[in-house]
Amino acid sequence: MTSPPIRAGRTVRVGAGSGFSGDRIDPAELLARHGGLDYLIFECLGERTVAAANARRLDDPESGYDPLLCARMNAVLPHTLPAGTTVITNGGAANPLAAVEQVLRVASRVARRSVRVAAVTGDDVLDLVRRSNPEVWETGLPLSEHGEELVSANAYLGADAVIPALDCGADVVITGRLADPSLYVAPLAYEFGWDLARPHIIGAATAVGHLLECAGQLTGGYFADPVTKPVKGMANLGFPFADVRGDGTAVFGKLDGTGGVLSERTCAEQLLYEVGDPGAYLTPDVTADFSGVQFAQVETDRVAIDGATGRARPDDLKVTLGFRGGWLGEGQISYAGPRALPRARLAAEIVTERLTEVHGLAKDSVSVEFIGAGAAFRGLSTDTEAREVRLRVTTNTDTERSADIVGWEVESLYTNGPAGGGGARRSTTRILAIRSCSIPREYVSSRIHVFEDGQ
Repeated sequence: MTSPPIRAGRTVRVGAGSGFSGDRIDPAELLARHGGLDYLIFECLGERTVAAANARRLDDPESGYDPLLCARMNAVLPHTLPAGTTVITNGGAANPLAAVEQVLRVASRVARRSVRVAAVTGDDVLDLVRRSNPEVWETGLPLSEHGEELVSANAYLGADAVIPALDCGADVVITGRLADPSLYVAPLAYEFGWDLARPHIIGAATAVGHLLECAGQLTGGYFADPVTKPVKGMANLGFPFADVRGDGTAVFGKLDGTGGVLSERTCAEQLLYEVGDPGAYLTPDVTADFSGVQFAQVETDRVAIDGATGRARPDDLKVTLGFRGGWLGEGQISYAGPRALPRARLAAEIVTERLTEVHGLAKDSVSVEFIGAGAAFRGLSTDTEAREVRLRVTTNTDTERSADIVGWEVESLYTNGPAGGGGARRSTTRILAIRSCSIPREYVSSRIHVFEDGQ
């Protein structure tokens, strides 16, 4: 593995270590080892992820951080600490302080010097939201008019919450719900001394962060199609980095010898990913404007960006709300060969009748899917000759006991249902309903906690 070429002029190199909670670790280790990075960023939170982390913390106050946090730190700290690469992650999820303890334990084993770890808190606004009773976006109703139990509320913090942690010389910065692009905006603003009130430059930095935040998606992941957009070496997909200049322009790249592709097309697709209005992409830092962005392929797997800008940041911060909404019971079983779909349909009829007539579950709580014969396009499939169908039956109930009945009834089809059923699986999980609201940013204040492991 060869290191990237030496950078010309004053640039800051930021690398993407992950794009979601369950992402691969080996590409991040390669970047830490060979990337010549100033910063390695692990983006680990989605709306459902942070709510699930809060649910885990309710069951165990010492948990609530990203499940792969220790594995990631074990992989990269032996390389980032000697190289002077700062690690930033929102893998603290619902419990950044507990996450710090885990990182310090890892550091005590792998580091040869003292390690400073900073936690950023303040995104937990559960009490504030309960008092202020905001309107919930998805329903248009005040929070108080929702019957489910509200168990979490996390505001999207911005770059201003992280910069003080960098100013104190942290080797690792752990946050909770920080906006994805802000993970990158913070170190860039810190290194270049940018005023966060300058929307043009912060908009440009936000474009860099948005392109990097999903890691492998920029280098061919989620982009690839074996017919129209073939990508080589996806089993060894290289994660991207960016060399960013003081004016906010940047060149994206990946390590030589890694799989994937970094092109104008992969960049264009990622730029629009999860963006409703490219001219007004709202983040805690800026109202970013990507409408004038231009990409240029400067060499193989190297793409330059220019033209991103922005306007003043929003007055409010988005908040992810997590509600406990009962239990999900699930059962699956497969049918293959001649008349697979008719047999699966008969199986569904049997289970539905048992759930409603014998066990008393509400009929509208039972959902049936025929995977392989119209599950993705329910009601539109005419494939009656499907040779392999997997039946999936689910139900939402108030209790774990009643949810477990679904998987039990599906499993009982082995000897009480149509011929040839196999591969039955069952599960019961607590439902977390995710909704959103906003609150004035002046209601939210962040705090830095600094810890050091001495060697």
